[in-house]
Amino acid sequence: MRNPLISVIIPCYNGADFLPRCLDSVASQREEGVHVELLFIDGGSTDESMDIAVSYGDRIDVKVREPDDGPAAAINKGLRLARGDMLAWLNADDYYYPGALRRVVEAFAERSEEALGFGRCTIVDEQDAEIRRGITRFKEAFFPLSSRFTIQSINYISQPAMFFRRSAMDRAGLLREDLKAAWDYEFILRLWRQGGGFHVKGPPLAAFRWHEGSISGQHFRQQFKEEYEVAVADAGHVSLQALLHWGVRWGIVGSYSFMASMRQR
Repeated sequence: MRNPLISVIIPCYNGADFLPRCLDSVASQREEGVHVELLFIDGGSTDESMDIAVSYGDRIDVKVREPDDGPAAAINKGLRLARGDMLAWLNADDYYYPGALRRVVEAFAERSEEALGFGRCTIVDEQDAEIRRGITRFKEAFFPLSSRFTIQSINYISQPAMFFRRSAMDRAGLLREDLKAAWDYEFILRLWRQGGGFHVKGPPLAAFRWHEGSISGQHFRQQFKEEYEVAVADAGHVSLQALLHWGVRWGIVGSYSFMASMRQR
């Protein structure tokens, strides 16, 4: 059987603090025989990010450094350059667990129709310690219920652990660059229309790093406002999914606001 190519795009802007952990986690997947294309898209960092990327030599297949209009624009740039049969992006502060891409390739080989696959994703702090386990378990509870109805009602897919077929992306289109925080969820909704999604079973595929400077740390109100709006646009204003998502939105924003106030104390 042909060894398919999986392309992983790393969008970066001043991400030097966690970048080596991210790049190592992708490049090391090749040790298990996975055919990986690694693309590094830097938006003009003023820290050591590009120097770090250059130090990886040909372990990074494509390196781009030029100004862009934010993460979605950088990811789209990478998606246009990528050659893989399967695609993903991984933010510069996140990382994959060993064996993750091998499991993804094997899972996609067994599922010929679905547009995207997703798996478990831990939330970690700046020292790689797992945090917010309750949020992770809450999301995972929806995995057995996966459907277009469910994904319209709540975004339970963690983007670092999400992978998709090139053919589905070609039909769905690229990420919306006008969105500030929910471009990934809006993209998932469009991908789902191209064949649905499936759960890659087993241990976590990736880790999402939460810190005060992350998008979810700084702009969670904007994120969940946008997620609600794109869910309503996909499901319809007069729909049960829209009503459920409205409740989910305010429940999560309330929880995050409470946690933020507790941290300030």
